[in-house]
This record gives sequence, C-alpha cells and structure tokens, in this order.
Amino acid sequence: MDSTARETRITTAFVAVADTLTTDFDIVDLLHTLVVQCTEIVATTAGGLMLVDGDGTLQLMTSTSEAADLVELMQLAASEGPCIDCFTTGQAVSVPNIEHETSRWPAFRKAALEGGFHSAHATPLKLRGTVIGTMNLFGVNATALSERDAAVAQALADVATIGILQERLVREGNILAEQLHAALDSRIVIEQAKGMIAHSLSVDMDEAFGVLRTHARNNNLTIRDVADSISNRRLSVRRTPEGISIVSTSGGVNRQA
Repeated sequence: MDSTARETRITTAFVAVADTLTTDFDIVDLLHTLVVQCTEIVATTAGGLMLVDGDGTLQLMTSTSEAADLVELMQLAASEGPCIDCFTTGQAVSVPNIEHETSRWPAFRKAALEGGFHSAHATPLKLRGTVIGTMNLFGVNATALSERDAAVAQALADVATIGILQERLVREGNILAEQLHAALDSRIVIEQAKGMIAHSLSVDMDEAFGVLRTHARNNNLTIRDVADSISNRRLSVRRTPEGISIVSTSGGVNRQA
C-alpha cells in the first residue's frame, strides 16, 4: 500500500469509527469496525478486542475471525498472553515472533501457532490511566509492527475508548458498569444468533456475523436487536436464488444480498 492510499485508509477508518459515536451508538459495531479497520491498515491477518466487565475481568467482545476468537478465549482461560500483560500494565505489548516465546506464555504460544499466527501486538484501551480493555492484532508472518503502525493502532484504540467512556458515563460510574455489562450480554445473544445462522445456512461463523451486521446497518438496527429477533424467532434467515434474506415471521421480507 503506497503512502497516499494508506493515508486515505487511515482517514476512512477514523471516519468509520467516529460515525458510530452517536448518542445511541451500537457498541458491538463500534468495536468490530475498529478491529477490522485496524487489521487492514497495518496489514495484519486478524484481530480481537476485549473489555473489562463490572468485576474487573476481561471478556472477549469481538474478533475478525474464528481463529482469532479461539486464541483470545485461550488467553482468558489461561490468564496469560500479550493481551493479559497489556491490560495489566496499560502498555502496548509487541510479539514479533510467537515461536520464540517458549517460556513466557506457553499456552498462548501453542494456541497461536496452531491458529497459524506467528506475531501479535496488543494495544491498551485506556483514558486518564483507566484501562478498560485491549485490542489485539495477529499476523501470519513473524514480524513486528513498525512504530508508525503501532501509533495508528493506538490512535484508533483511543478513539474507541473515548466513545465508550463518554464524560457523562465517567461521572456516573454505575452507568459505565451497566453499559459494559450490556455489551457483554450482547455478545452472548449475538453468538447464539450466529450459531443459528451458521447451522441453517451451512456457512461459517464469520459469514454468519456478516449477515447480522449487514442487516442491522441496512435497517438502522443494532446488531444485538437483529440477533435477539433471530434467537427468539421473530426473524428467520433463508437462502434464495437472489441471495440471503432475513424474513420476518409475521410475513415481511428484508433482502440481505
């Protein structure tokens, strides 16, 4: 990617993330947009993002692929890995060659290599010393992010942090906790709907999420709302000759593709 194209992509990424920072922004869409845009700009393969819940425990919020999903969940289960260190210290953690990490994070090393990843970079989401999560990027090549790419990742993470920690929510800590709890609840609902779509259409989980996200954007809904309607069978998904359709059980049809 030449410098002009890169600068255009960076500008587009900030606009895309900023577009979600409205009064009733969809937090899942915000975080997914952040990770997707960042992985593309810095030429990594996949990414994931974690947020801390009301009990101070990291929870996986979104990822760009099932392979990244598995690596992220393993880190949480084992309480080890670059994202854990990043969250604990509030500092970015770069791993240029995962294969060399034979003693620091053995469980992470095994899961990452099995997923085809050979490098990682974890970026903190923090504001005024408060760390609320981490964004984690994975690459198939053993190479470190350049200082410039690391700075872009941190800048995008900062934008998302500002969106999550709006001033009125910071002043009312109970509202912040409730918002993060609602975001974590949303992931459970979305994962259930993804599973239903994947099973009914014989597609993978990544494509199932794309169906949810596209329908939500096309119909000015949150991803959680669409997922909830599918899980509770107010909406159903089917494949037609024209593409994938999300169908209201009351008879209306919303064309997905």
